[in-house]
Amino acid sequence: MPDPGGADARAPLFLEEGARWRTVAYGPVFCVVALVIELVTGPVVHWFALTLFAAILAGIVSVQVAAARRHVSVLLTDSVLRQGAEEVPLDEIDEVLPEADPYADEPQPWESARTLGELSGVPRRRTGIGLRLRDGSLAQAWARDDEGLRDALTAAVADAKGVAS
Repeated sequence: MPDPGGADARAPLFLEEGARWRTVAYGPVFCVVALVIELVTGPVVHWFALTLFAAILAGIVSVQVAAARRHVSVLLTDSVLRQGAEEVPLDEIDEVLPEADPYADEPQPWESARTLGELSGVPRRRTGIGLRLRDGSLAQAWARDDEGLRDALTAAVADAKGVAS
């Protein structure tokens, strides 16, 4: 029977989910803390306002988490690199380029290359990783743990080429 999950169902070599769902609970937890403080210290308890704020905060943050999980997640399997909404088969990646020198006078050519994931640039708090694709073009992969992705991607690309890593 075919695997309906595709690349996501395979064992990941590297995974960053983009955001955690537990973040949705932070606003309501702070509202509960405020409610407890009001119950203990004051004659007026703002039940309705605190409940409303908790619901609004949870709703807004849940939209942000869902967007981050869709557009800022990274998945590397033995056959594909998924950056947000874009998938790149590993056999299309020719080389993982060396890290950029932060003290260099001239930036590396890949630092101005197209960013993978249908984004206009490398997302905040992520670091770019240069890639040379089979067609000769350059692209930027990215991750929070850029060293972890670089190591896993280098090994996976070598395996995809049939070279021992």
